[in-house]
Amino acid sequence: MIWNKKEVGREIVRELTGRYGCDALTASILARRAIVEGTDILFYLEDDLRYVHNPFLFTAMEDAVDRILDARDEGEKVLIFGDRDVDGITSTTLLYQALTDMGIDVRWKVPCGNDAYGLSIDAIQEHADLYGTLIITVDNGISCVEEIAHAAALGIDVIVVDHHNAQDVLPPAVAIINPKMENSGYPFRDLAGCAVVWKLICALRFAQLELYKQSVCLMNVRPANESWIIEAVKIVNMTEIDRISETIVPGMVSISQTRLLPFLQGQQIFVWDASIQRKQLEKIFGKGVEFQFLDIAPEISKVIPAVRGMSLLKLKDLSKIARYQDKPVSELDGFLNIFITFVQRHHAIYGKREAEELQLVALGTLADLMPLTNENRILVKQGMSALNTAPRAGIAELLARQNLAGKKVGTTDIAWQISPAINATGRMGKPSVAVELLLSADQTERNTLSAQVIQMNTDRKQMGSDSWTVVEPLARNSLERFSGKLVCAASGDIHRGITGIMANRLSSCFSVPAIVICYMEDNTAVGSMRSSRGLHLSNILEPCADLFIDHGGHAFAAGFSLHRSKMDEFLSRLERLARDIVFPDTAEGEEIDIDAELPREYMTPALLDLTDRFEPYGEGNSQLIFLARNMKIISADIMGKTEKQHVKLTFDCGAFKWPAIFWQAADRLGRDFSVNDTVDAVFSVSRNTFNGAETPQMILQDVQKA
Repeated sequence: MIWNKKEVGREIVRELTGRYGCDALTASILARRAIVEGTDILFYLEDDLRYVHNPFLFTAMEDAVDRILDARDEGEKVLIFGDRDVDGITSTTLLYQALTDMGIDVRWKVPCGNDAYGLSIDAIQEHADLYGTLIITVDNGISCVEEIAHAAALGIDVIVVDHHNAQDVLPPAVAIINPKMENSGYPFRDLAGCAVVWKLICALRFAQLELYKQSVCLMNVRPANESWIIEAVKIVNMTEIDRISETIVPGMVSISQTRLLPFLQGQQIFVWDASIQRKQLEKIFGKGVEFQFLDIAPEISKVIPAVRGMSLLKLKDLSKIARYQDKPVSELDGFLNIFITFVQRHHAIYGKREAEELQLVALGTLADLMPLTNENRILVKQGMSALNTAPRAGIAELLARQNLAGKKVGTTDIAWQISPAINATGRMGKPSVAVELLLSADQTERNTLSAQVIQMNTDRKQMGSDSWTVVEPLARNSLERFSGKLVCAASGDIHRGITGIMANRLSSCFSVPAIVICYMEDNTAVGSMRSSRGLHLSNILEPCADLFIDHGGHAFAAGFSLHRSKMDEFLSRLERLARDIVFPDTAEGEEIDIDAELPREYMTPALLDLTDRFEPYGEGNSQLIFLARNMKIISADIMGKTEKQHVKLTFDCGAFKWPAIFWQAADRLGRDFSVNDTVDAVFSVSRNTFNGAETPQMILQDVQKA
């Protein structure tokens, strides 16, 4: 194994510590991971929901909100149509609860049994028969062009809330909220479906306030040499829509000769410290010009007492948000920042209800392997914090059945024990059980449903073991046909619910993209694809798009369906495509990137505080990896329930004796290292919980004699 420790300059570390107030070790890790822009660092050093993006940045958000409010006001019947995986299940749960709380006549549906992915004609017809007039798709819909056109023909409006890649032709929906669309207006494209749903929910709640759609103008006057600068910003739904700045020399121009009148006319204008602002305006235009504005400073000071008596200049310098901006921040920017914070706090926009919802957002985001960058970090961190403080109904029962109750639950626990259990319901054709569990208000019912979820996960594991004996030989035999760059297993003996699991296992086993296809009773074939070595699956999917009934997904995980009659042509195209595959990742040999080399004085349990700061870990943010030198092994034991494969070590690190686990390394004990050896080690750190006691431990990646 090759150990890579990127060198970082002292000057960049000093800059990061000075500008952002972090310690030198944190700064060096950020720099080593190429996280050096303020707008990126923000999401590593802050976790307040104040820093997440405004849902109304979606260009279609107002249209979606207005259509849902119309449905509420007119007593329309609404259908939420979700998906069978964790993201779809959490999306369905979130929106159903939110719309129910609003008094909307709403029901939900997810694909069960052998139902295809996405909104179906049957579901549309069923809703029409119930006199329904609005359908909201969650975690699907962007590729349902024909289905949504059919709904429109029946007089049913459809709102698409999705995050999958859009195709060339968009469905004729009344509103599409999807961060991956080029014209979405949203600054972050990698939200999970449940996170997009939560943005819609937040927008719906904001729409209950008087501020909804109301244009507000913030204005400030400040001196500049022998002139004055009058600047103003217009915001609607707490998003900036326009801005103006005029530099004026007193007595040189009248107000009618500036751009101020048309900009300010008809606006509700707020200023900070009205008496000073009025005096400055009199100096510029004389007493004959009167401005109508409201001093918002006293109201903001009631909600945020720390700003009482401060000038905007002082506020600007103290603004946390301003600290992370990569451009100069003006007094008006500081005014805008504090005004948005005031509105959020005054109206308790992020409260207990949102904390409960973010638990589901965290589950869906982690399960769908969304990059843990940008605002995903705050959404997941807040969701995990709420989950550890007071797990919501449904999740609490799953935690208890997986022996996680009372333990500090991390993203790894979710990925290994909770997400697979919820996912299993969809793979076994019964995702409705998971939705019912997360929605149920009855403890007895939740106990029964959670037991069913865990049993389905057990059954799914057994089915996977049984199917591997079918899938693995088929894939191995296909390797030569596809030039050693792709594997494909297709059979009627493969259960549809585990094609994704099998494809993922094959891609790991053969280190090439994998396709697993099951043959259905209706003469269709349904397949799952998983990538490997950085190849985008669109390179395989798009050249075959004309063969599919439908297809979609992400860059590294996708699915499709086609008629059995087109299988031969599909496989022939795969042969030709495979020959031309060039993997972006061509590095040879196993390498590991080191985030920091730790001196002996850092080898204490306080190291967990550092690793907590970089949580959540997952896609796009791997676990911190450390290097420590000259550690003495003072004990070593072989461990393993059946085969003795693993090693448990204890290192003497001075003040603290570190326990360590080295997976799959039993054969190295006595050969590469022994008790009393002094070694260098590369490792991550985690918590080990036993009988309620929590101790830090190393998870070793590699060991070399010093």
